[in-house]
Amino acid sequence: MSKKADKILNQINERVASWSEDDLEMLDNAARQIDEWRSGEYHASEEELRVLDTALAEIDRGQFASEKAVEAAFAKFRSHEG
Repeated sequence: MSKKADKILNQINERVASWSEDDLEMLDNAARQIDEWRSGEYHASEEELRVLDTALAEIDRGQFASEKAVEAAFAKFRSHEG
């Protein structure tokens, strides 16, 4: 491992020493997502799959944003970019 990697890992260890188990679990999940991204594979979580199923059901029912609403949302997000 490189000196830079050692330094970064030491800094992470110092920061997370006081974190709760929930926070550490979130860190573990983030590391797993990075591993999946690096390997070219991604496995959606149960929550992500539920959100996708809900969105697909809404689309099947014809419930989706108009082009005008989408453009307005993007304009709003762009106005907050800095």
